Amino acid sequence: MTPLVLVPGMMCDARLFGPQIAALSGTRAIHCAPIGGHDTTAALAAEVLAHAPPRFALAGLSMGGIVAMEIAAQAPGRLAGIALLDTNPLAEAPPVQAMRGPQMEKVRTGGLVQVMRDELKPRYLADGPRRREILDLCMAMALALGPEVFCRQSLALRDRPDRQETLRALDVPALILCGRHDALCPVARHDLMHALMPHATLEIVEDAGHLPTLERPDATTEALHRWLEAM
Repeated sequence: MTPLVLVPGMMCDARLFGPQIAALSGTRAIHCAPIGGHDTTAALAAEVLAHAPPRFALAGLSMGGIVAMEIAAQAPGRLAGIALLDTNPLAEAPPVQAMRGPQMEKVRTGGLVQVMRDELKPRYLADGPRRREILDLCMAMALALGPEVFCRQSLALRDRPDRQETLRALDVPALILCGRHDALCPVARHDLMHALMPHATLEIVEDAGHLPTLERPDATTEALHRWLEAM
């Protein structure tokens, strides 16, 4: 079976995909690629490619989807398929760019917990019975990665290129998936990606926000399974 490479979002690790890894790893090789070592999407994508199989299915969530689009720009021939979850193909908007510097300064001076707690985490999730548990996991992942990774990832996101033409050129089995209540990467961004990739499957996960892999793990895993079966 085609191996699967997973790319987590900002300040997340393989735990972001824990339910999917548990469900899918019995039948295919799965590699979760860290994206904390560089401060450009180009360098992050190159590192993922250096450790990935010769040909693979690629799934990324949020910043992981942004890096996945960069991977598609650098090595489209190595992709057997692409899944873009709760992400954004556009360059970063100026108001968001302007927030990066103050956030990084807070984090450099010991404020990682504060920034995650007050500025980022509240926007991640829809209301649900596991909201507190998932937010606690998000904090644990962020603290494990630390302030240097936060700053490198912030710079990579701030300076990323627009990847609409990259998506338009792709011709592989594609899944575009989004939580219905995602406030960071709303449904409209995924409608845009679907317009660029009309052959792709668009899935909107109900009762989920920015992290459907954890908020609605079964529905997300089923969508990924259907996508992988197309390869």
